[in-house]
Amino acid sequence: MKKIFIYAICLATINCIFSQDLEDALRYSVGETQGTARFKAMAGAFGALGGDISGVSINPAGSAIFSTSNGSFSASTKSNSLDISYGGSSNKNSSVNLDLHQIGAAFVFENYKKNSPWKKFVLSIFYERLKDYDNEFSIEGTTNNSISSYFLQNSNGLQLGNISALEDETISQAYSAIGSIYGYQHQQAFLGYNSYILEPETEAEDNILYNSNISPGSFYQQFDYLTAGNNGKLSANLAFQYNKNIFLGLNLNSHFIDFEKSTYLLEENTNQGSLINAVNFQNKLYTKGEGFSLQLGTIIKIFEKLRFGFSYASPTWFTLREETTQYLATLDDSENLIAINPNVVNIFPEYNLKTPGKITGSLAYILGNSGIISFDYIRKNYANTSFDTGNNLLDISLNTSIEDTFTISNSYKIGGELRNKNMSFRGGYKLQESPYKSKKIYGNLNGFSLGLGYNFRTSRIDLSYENSKRSISKNLYSSGNLEAALLDTKMSIFTLSLSINL
Repeated sequence: MKKIFIYAICLATINCIFSQDLEDALRYSVGETQGTARFKAMAGAFGALGGDISGVSINPAGSAIFSTSNGSFSASTKSNSLDISYGGSSNKNSSVNLDLHQIGAAFVFENYKKNSPWKKFVLSIFYERLKDYDNEFSIEGTTNNSISSYFLQNSNGLQLGNISALEDETISQAYSAIGSIYGYQHQQAFLGYNSYILEPETEAEDNILYNSNISPGSFYQQFDYLTAGNNGKLSANLAFQYNKNIFLGLNLNSHFIDFEKSTYLLEENTNQGSLINAVNFQNKLYTKGEGFSLQLGTIIKIFEKLRFGFSYASPTWFTLREETTQYLATLDDSENLIAINPNVVNIFPEYNLKTPGKITGSLAYILGNSGIISFDYIRKNYANTSFDTGNNLLDISLNTSIEDTFTISNSYKIGGELRNKNMSFRGGYKLQESPYKSKKIYGNLNGFSLGLGYNFRTSRIDLSYENSKRSISKNLYSSGNLEAALLDTKMSIFTLSLSINL
């Protein structure tokens, strides 16, 4: 078999070793500041306000609005509800998570030189969660499309000799060697062939055409999906106040990704002539990585009650590492179990991902001591997402697909606050456009929020409620022709924050 070539030589064919797809690009590009309860109650429209640690994550100049040093931390409980349609069936899933998602402090240093235009500078450090990956759901239904299409798409065009085990090789040894030399796609074909889902047209080693041993008809499918992890950001901020009306700021951000995904598919059929009547396909993915970005921002008091804010967030440059494990079992028409358990961890080459930057323009009107109205506009071009795997052909393929699939996403946020003595009443609304050109794949997000706050003068406690919804068409796998599941997602988040003057 051709995989007996020297390993170093075979690395020249590494174009299939990587397993990245558009789902990875979107997963690590989508995310926003979760924030304090005050921030969330006003829909995150803080680009021209400042005076809130989470607002500093939107516009770095916001920390210069603080009059005294301040610290805050926030905890939230998230309820995620899913209405799922698949294969003519529908069901509901729900989950609840509790998390400490924000903590930070700003330290204010006044300039006591009366003639200096630089009135103060502020140093801040804070942690914000940008994306919570904790999610799980199950779907089931009957369709006319089989998981065999996944293995067929990954196998046709590949030589049989390159997806087969040598006579003296175990399943684990062959799966590992094929992955090391030829890559992930060949491993999928290997699984399909050795589980008898695939039937080569000839037994010659140079055969490149395959058929399915699963006959057409109807298929009962149950699919379980579980993810966990976080996309977080640790930021160092420096901000200045120049004269009375100009505030400037800079954030240096260290990002980290910790993501796990497990999927399980059970497929059964009683189709006439089918040699395989059941398939059990399990996959696990673990991704870990780090990244860097920076932000620049300004807030200008146009006059005492009206503020304008503008901020720029650079792309985030991630370095990511991935590991996968797989298991496949089939049941033939004589009820013989064929289990392919490589018990091998695929460790993929480290790669780079650049997620898109964004700009934010903001206005805020201050109603004296009685309240605030604020508005943010955010523009983010997801087509600027790009992979750098070190393989030119693969990068061109992935990045061309990104340009063809993704587009500019505009977001609009409006928030308000009314004050009565020590009490504050808040509300907000946000609309985030889909990053996809096709809104049927990934719909717009709509959400509203409400909140209360009580000021103890040296401290403040805030509570918020946020409700948002989005519709998603989710492919179970990146290849094959299985039906997409339609997910109507509804998320409810309660957040409690404590802020203290230091």
